[in-house]
Amino acid sequence: MRVGILGCGYWGSKHVRVLSALAGVDRVVAIDQDAMRLAAMRRTMPSIETAADLDDAIDSVDVVVVATPPRTHASIALELMRAGKSVLVEKPLATSVEDAEAMVGTARDEGVVLMVGHTFEYNAAVWKLRELVADDELGELYYLDSARLNLGLYQTDVNVIWDLAPHDVSILNYVLGSTPTTVQAWGARHAHLFLEDVAYLRLTYGRIGVSANVHVSWLDPCKVRRVTAVGSKKMAVYNDLSTEERIRVFDKGVVAPEEGGAVGAIPMSYRYGEIRSPFVSFEEPLAVQDRHFLSCVLGESSPMTPGESGLAVVRTLACAERSLLEGRPVDIPQEQEPVPVTSPVGRAS
Repeated sequence: MRVGILGCGYWGSKHVRVLSALAGVDRVVAIDQDAMRLAAMRRTMPSIETAADLDDAIDSVDVVVVATPPRTHASIALELMRAGKSVLVEKPLATSVEDAEAMVGTARDEGVVLMVGHTFEYNAAVWKLRELVADDELGELYYLDSARLNLGLYQTDVNVIWDLAPHDVSILNYVLGSTPTTVQAWGARHAHLFLEDVAYLRLTYGRIGVSANVHVSWLDPCKVRRVTAVGSKKMAVYNDLSTEERIRVFDKGVVAPEEGGAVGAIPMSYRYGEIRSPFVSFEEPLAVQDRHFLSCVLGESSPMTPGESGLAVVRTLACAERSLLEGRPVDIPQEQEPVPVTSPVGRAS
């Protein structure tokens, strides 16, 4: 397999490193207009090839990872797929629903693989969180809360919702096995003149009666990558920054008073139990994702995060942006059935 990586910034350089180490990859071509960036990559990875322009490399690669700025994803991926190339597109798949739909349709018409880089869906800790929900270990699911915060990295072409929230929306969709039906968003511009750098999203998953909150920020003193799931029996926290206990399950909760209780009684009683951390066999999610992509291109697997999954997330983000502008909840078009969700842990919806 000959693989091109178009765009060698933060995520692209990671793909170059991972793909260079995968068995079955005969050639890795890093493609970027920044000559100094390519020179630095050649010093650290002498085995890779480099090119300054896609046209110079397109005939020498079989598949391409697109890791360019988000607003360029659609035009580049469409060009590649029409040339018969399978593509893995970094998140978000596109920055408009129309572009994302065109990408999905073109992949189908050309018979090529279109996969979106929802990397956290290849994280064993996220698989475990989904398993806890699917197995009813948490009981009736009350709500989920997700936070993705840091000081930077500020982007130049999309706001914090389009930059960070794709990860959280894809995680929530995967864990719940569903897609949201309504979104309301709040955001603010602080250090940036025209792009929101702090935002809050409230997602309603109407099909299953669950709500979720998402907080994303480029302007926070602490780096946070956390998802909390609260149920009637137990609560679980997925902390991606933890090195050993990425999943913790809390046997905690509240118990409502019985009807007919004494007047003036305490309105709730609290239950405290053990805290456990299930074993999670961890492998770098990007490596799992990229290996899976190549397997799909070879016809050995079906994509876990196909273009349709990326389209579902783009629908949500586009409606969130509309909500941000109009100051009201926005219904998310439900033009298709929820995308089936599968994973190596053998769960599907």
